[in-house]
Formats: sequence, structure tokens, C-alpha cells
Amino acid sequence: MTELATQKENMFIEQYCNIDSEKISFTRQQGSDFAKQVADDFNPLHNVETKRFCVPGDLLFSVIIAKAGLHKEMSFDFSGMVNDNIELTFPTEITDSYAVNDDNDKTYLTVAVSGEKTQCPALINALTKAYVDFSGHTFPDILVKLMAENNVMINPARPMVMYQCMKINLERLDIKTLSLQLAQTSLSIEGKRGDAWLEFDLISEGEVVGHGKKHMLLSGLRAYCQDNIDDLVSQYKESKITYNQ
Repeated sequence: MTELATQKENMFIEQYCNIDSEKISFTRQQGSDFAKQVADDFNPLHNVETKRFCVPGDLLFSVIIAKAGLHKEMSFDFSGMVNDNIELTFPTEITDSYAVNDDNDKTYLTVAVSGEKTQCPALINALTKAYVDFSGHTFPDILVKLMAENNVMINPARPMVMYQCMKINLERLDIKTLSLQLAQTSLSIEGKRGDAWLEFDLISEGEVVGHGKKHMLLSGLRAYCQDNIDDLVSQYKESKITYNQ
């Protein structure tokens, strides 16, 4: 068993990456399978055949906490799109911060941590699945409403929604069950760019035990058109139906 998954409960992550001499890489199929099978995310950027393919940010997040553990406070800042077969070095332990780089020292993800740490597989597994499920349903469930409220929408011909960063803050680590609940959303607009913030509560057995927020970049913004949004959502749902047939 590799150190990525020293506990049986976290083994499911291993099928979505390749591990070779401390280097981790992802095939297009692995990234696409994680997006669709684990996150229920049908963003076209994660389709195997797309030219601008990128590995889901949620998969990178999942590998980080499975390999290096979960701290009370963690932030994840994405600075580059991870393509297939890029070899990355992931940490086994993070003291203050760590940059996930490729062999050319290009940084794709920076992780900062503070506070107590746990490697409890039950909690890590619960957080991974709860967050990935929440994140995978950002579109259309959350973003369409947010765009409508602000009278803007992404380009339906080239829908670009990019994961920028995520922060979590847990008040305690002596828990084994976890769920996420949306708290509030906001969208700031500058020209054709929009910065969306999704804030959520972390809940264990009915008690709020922490908070978090996710920042996403929306590009190519234009005036909101319900017909175009309806078509985009229909295409998204159709791709999910086709995949599941």
C-alpha cells in the first residue's frame, strides 16, 4: 500500500491517479472519471476529448488531504491548469505552506495550513466526499441563480468557470461525520470577468463545526439571457444522461 492511502478508507482516491517514485500524475480518463463518477461534475473542461482538458481541482484537493492530512485551517490556491500526464510532487506533510510543482518547477497549487492536524481516515473521507459532492453541483444549481440575480451569464458557446481557491476552517477535529450546507453567495463583476464566492458551513451531527468558502472565476460575461441559459443547462443535463446510459 502506498503512503497516499495508508488507510483502507482512503483507497478510492488511488484509482484516479498514478503514483511513481513520489510523483503523481493523472490521465485524461482518470480526471474525467473522478469528475463524473465522484463529483457528478460534467464541466466540459473535464471531458476526455476536449482540447483544453484539465484535471478537476477537487481531485487535487482530495489527494492533498489523503496524503498530507487535514489541518484545522487550510487554504488551496490554484495557479495553473493541470493537464494529463504532468508529473507533480505532492507533500506527505505540510508545516506552513507547500507549492505543488512539476519537474520544471511550475506551480499549479499552493496549500497553506495552520492549527492542529489529523490523519483520521473517517474524517478525511467524510470531508472529501461531502466537499466534492457540494463542489460538483456548483453548476447549474448555484451559479445559474447567482448569475440571474446579477443579470450576467457566461459565454454559452465557451462556458468557462475556473476554480481559483478554497478555504476551510474547522473548529474541532474529533468528528467522523461531516456534511456541507451553502451559507451565502456573492458575485463581483469587472468587465467580462466575474468573481464568485460560495460560502458554506461544515456540519457534524447537526452542529456547525466549521466554515469554508470557494472562489471561482467566471469569464466571458455578457448580459443574462434566459433562453441561452436554458439551452446551456439542457446541454449539461443531456451530457449527464448520455454518460449514465
